[in-house]
Amino acid sequence: MESGKRELAERGDIVPGSWVNLENPSDLEVELVSRATGIPEVMLKSALDEEERAHIDVDDDVTLILVDIPVINEEKDTYVYSTLPLAMVFNKDYFVTVCLRETSVLGDFVTKTIRNFDVNKRTRFIYQILYVNATKYLSYLKLIDRTASRIQQSLHRSLKNTELIKLLDLDKALVYFSTSLNANQIVIDRIRTLSTIKHYEDDDDLLDDVVIENKQAIEMASIHRDVLSGTMDAFASVISNNQNIVMKLLTAITILLTIPTLISGLWGMNVLGIPFAENQYGFWIVVGIVAAILIPVIIIMIRKRMF
Repeated sequence: MESGKRELAERGDIVPGSWVNLENPSDLEVELVSRATGIPEVMLKSALDEEERAHIDVDDDVTLILVDIPVINEEKDTYVYSTLPLAMVFNKDYFVTVCLRETSVLGDFVTKTIRNFDVNKRTRFIYQILYVNATKYLSYLKLIDRTASRIQQSLHRSLKNTELIKLLDLDKALVYFSTSLNANQIVIDRIRTLSTIKHYEDDDDLLDDVVIENKQAIEMASIHRDVLSGTMDAFASVISNNQNIVMKLLTAITILLTIPTLISGLWGMNVLGIPFAENQYGFWIVVGIVAAILIPVIIIMIRKRMF
């Protein structure tokens, strides 16, 4: 893609001043871009390893800035949050971005949602990508917080571990986010001292904004992790307590059902004859005896809060 001020146009070839965006490229595509731009293949492939950590690498006139970006994966009826590496590789003539999938971070530039950018203003373009990345983290952290709140509401009534497992997935996402944001912060701090990037006074405010947004995301991720961990511990106890309440109720019901069953069973044993067998009110007498026993038992259970 070739960019001018506030304008982005797609090209069929790679020319100096182009922005080349690679999304899950094949080995052949990486080789072709490497030949056209003079950027080593190993640098272009650095972002194709999901476990690659954020870092900066400089080889002669080629600079690699690799950061972690947030992504959302849809699985069944839920969303799973994770991170992927995004590489910005450039020399004096070409700027290449590489990622394993299409991302919303670069998508904002491709769709011209972010209008005031110029690929040829290399420093500002890098800062803008980093800024958008930090804001995406903040946006996804808010989504995680809302999802956690919805799950917590259902946990009050839950007897199963389904909601806790969902919270565990969110906690795992927060761990990924927190780790990636801290690694990104190290990269951002090093950019200030990177000699292969020209630093302009006009861009200092933008870089400061990047630092502020990234640190805010780090703090928010840390707070959400602490809150979520405490919530999971608390609601684990709630689920256990809910199960105990149900078991106590079932036990009380079993006791109440056992009393008339026991009495009727003993009464029906005709070894020495059945009491009140000849009495026309015999059945109601037995019922009265059962009620006379059950009523005190029910009162005791109510006082013991077994219902």
